[in-house]
Amino acid sequence: MALHANAYTGPESEPPIAMPPHDRKARVRADRTTQRPAFAWLLFLMIACVSGGAWAVPAALLAKPASKTDIVAVDPAADRIARDQLAVQLRGAGLQAVVPEVVNGVATLEGIVRTEQQRKTAQAIASELPGIAKVDNRLELHTGLSTRLRAAFDLMVANLIRLLVATPLLLVAVAIVLLASWFGGFFAKRLHWLRIKSSNPYMDGLLRRVVHGVAVLIGLLVALDLLGATSLVGAVLGSAGVVGLVVGFAFRDIAENYVSGVLLSIRRPFSPGDHVLIDTREGKVVSLSSRATVLMTMDGNELMIPNAMVFKSVMLNYSRNPKRRFEFTVAIDVSESIAKSTELALAQLMKVPGVLDDPAPSSVVKDFAPSGIVLQFFGWVDQRETDLGKSRGEAIRLVKAAFAKAGIDPPQTTYNIVSRRASGEEAAPSKEHETTRGAQADTSVNRDIDTQLAAAQRAEDKNLLDQGENKP
Repeated sequence: MALHANAYTGPESEPPIAMPPHDRKARVRADRTTQRPAFAWLLFLMIACVSGGAWAVPAALLAKPASKTDIVAVDPAADRIARDQLAVQLRGAGLQAVVPEVVNGVATLEGIVRTEQQRKTAQAIASELPGIAKVDNRLELHTGLSTRLRAAFDLMVANLIRLLVATPLLLVAVAIVLLASWFGGFFAKRLHWLRIKSSNPYMDGLLRRVVHGVAVLIGLLVALDLLGATSLVGAVLGSAGVVGLVVGFAFRDIAENYVSGVLLSIRRPFSPGDHVLIDTREGKVVSLSSRATVLMTMDGNELMIPNAMVFKSVMLNYSRNPKRRFEFTVAIDVSESIAKSTELALAQLMKVPGVLDDPAPSSVVKDFAPSGIVLQFFGWVDQRETDLGKSRGEAIRLVKAAFAKAGIDPPQTTYNIVSRRASGEEAAPSKEHETTRGAQADTSVNRDIDTQLAAAQRAEDKNLLDQGENKP
C-alpha cells in the first residue's frame, strides 16, 4: 500500500485505484522502456557539448592575435589627425600636388606626380604613418614635356645642392689622393729603402711605376670610402678590364713592340755602341726604347727598327766577341807554286799591325781552274784596338807587293802584245812597286761615327740599355 501511495500523483480528492499484480508489473516495464530513449538523447547532447568545448579551446589558443595595424580606429577625429599629419609630411617631401584622404584608417592618395620615384615616396610616407592600415595609391604620372624638363631641372638643382654641401668632404678626398701620390713618388725614388732595387733600367722604372700606382690606388680607395662611394670601385675595375681588352686588340702592334722591348731589356742581347747586324740592317746600337731599337748606320744615318722585328729577327753581334776574323782572296797563275805563294802571303799577314798571333793567320786553296788558282787568307784582330776594314786592306796591299817582288804572276787571262820601239827612241817609264814594309800602316779602330753615336745616345731620354737609374 505504501508503494501505491508514493506512486500516486493525481489529485487528493481521487483515491487510488487498486490494480491486480500482473498489471502492476507490466506498468513498471512500460515506464522503464519509455525512459531509455530520453536518457540516450541526454547522454548524446552531453558528449557533443564536451567535444565542442574540447575542440574550441585549442582553436582559441592557436588563433593569431590581431596586429596593431589590424586594429583600426574608426574615430573620425583620428582620421582627420592622420590626414593632416600625412599632408604635412607630403609637403615636406616636395609633393604638394598630392591630396591625401583618410577614412577608417585607409589613406587614399590622389593627384599628379612627375616621376615614378615620387609616386613610391608618397606611398612609403603614407604606409609609415601611425593610424593608417592601408594605402590606396591613385597618383598619376604626368608625362608632358614641360613636366619632364621641370623634373630634370629639379634633379640637377638637387644634385648641385648635394655637391655644394659635400664640397668640404670632396676637397678632403682630393687632398688624400694627392698626398698618396706624393708619398708614392717619394718612395718610388728611394726603392733601396724597400730593398727592391733592380740593376735592369727597365725593371727599375717598372718597379717605380708599380710602387707609385699602388700608393695612388690606396689613396683613391680611402677617398672613395670617405665619400661613401666604394661601390664604384668594382664598376670602375670591371669597365677598365673591358676597355683594356678592346684597346689591346686595337693597339696590338704597339703592345707587341712594348712587350718585345721588355724582353730585350731583360735579355740584353746587345749594349750601347755594339756593332750589330739585324736581319739585313747593320749599324751600331744607340738606344733601346719601349717602342723601337735605334741604330747608327756606318754612313752616319739613324735607323729605327721596331722591337718586335728585332726580337724575331736573326741578329749578329760583331762586338760581343772582341776577336774578329777578316778574309780576302788572291788569284795566281796555274804555273805558280801554291806552297811558295801561301808561305809568302802568311809572312806578310804577320807584318800587319794589329793582326793577332793567336789565332794565327791561315789560308786555304779555294778554287783551282784553268783560269787560275784562288787562294783565301784569314787573319784575326782585336776590335777594341784594331779596325777590321783597315787591317784587311793593309793585308791585301802587303800580299800584292810581296807577290810582285817575288815574280808571282796573276792568272794570264789575256794576251798582251808589246811592240818594241827602236833603240834610239825613249824607253817607257818603269812602274813603281809596292813596298813590303807595313810598320807605317794605320790599322787603328775606325772612329768616324763615334762622335755622332755619342751625341745620339745623349739625346735619348730613356735608354733601357743604360746601367743605373733612368734619366729624369
